[in-house]
Amino acid sequence: MGLFRTTMFSLKRSASRPSPAGAASPHFKIPRTDMRPQLAPDDAYLSYHDVRLTREDVDTIKNDWLTDNAIAFWQEYLEHEKLNAYPKANIILLRPSMAFLLMKTQDPLSLKSALPDFQKTSHIFLPVNDCRSVDVAEGGSHWSLLLVSVIDGVAFHYDSLSPSNISEAKLVAHRISQLLGKPLKFINLEDSPQQENSMDCGVYVCLLMQHLLISKLLMAHAQDKISMSMRGKEVDATGGRKEMLRIIEARRKEGERRRSRSHSPYTHGSKSRSPPRIGDENENVES
Repeated sequence: MGLFRTTMFSLKRSASRPSPAGAASPHFKIPRTDMRPQLAPDDAYLSYHDVRLTREDVDTIKNDWLTDNAIAFWQEYLEHEKLNAYPKANIILLRPSMAFLLMKTQDPLSLKSALPDFQKTSHIFLPVNDCRSVDVAEGGSHWSLLLVSVIDGVAFHYDSLSPSNISEAKLVAHRISQLLGKPLKFINLEDSPQQENSMDCGVYVCLLMQHLLISKLLMAHAQDKISMSMRGKEVDATGGRKEMLRIIEARRKEGERRRSRSHSPYTHGSKSRSPPRIGDENENVES
């Protein structure tokens, strides 16, 4: 895939941040397909490449504020099942944990060895969290999405409760700019779709990331000018949650099938304590 340029058209739109106490939650039930005893919140539910989803992570996808791990799973899914089909694309989906470390460090160059090599990268996706303390696990109350177009020197910010995360996003953009060794123009896209409650921000991040990656960047031809505006884009958060859960359940079933095939006939009836696993490195490994 050749290099392509991004452009932006904005439409002013803002929304005040609703109170969590008045949050509306999506009401739907996910059919239970797993007849094992119910797992505790910290119990592993699925091992998918480099992400180990817990029962709690899966439960947040049903009707709550998404955990870091739930968003990291979606990024793994997009990488392995969408982005891998475009080997010439130089696009990086940075995990929430690394984006948070970038925001909190005073010297982003100290993280260089732990980060991907951005030398040939065209675009970087970063989930932004408003957590203030490095000591609070799963802290913060809002997610937004930063898309850095390295080739254009622009950082596009998509906030579903604009402008809630604008200061955090500007700081992450500044840290990335330091790492890249080049200035970045920060643009807060005021036409970003706005959520209707205080819990769907992480889902919006996942769905906008998917739309921007697949429908815009990966579908572009070399030297195309791409509008990064989300004007008129509708986000079905409830449908997005269902789709994420459907994908997780399908991979969990596949992991169960792989595990049952790998079991020795001499261990019939034994039950593994490890979660179903999906990953090229462990397809033929007995759990």
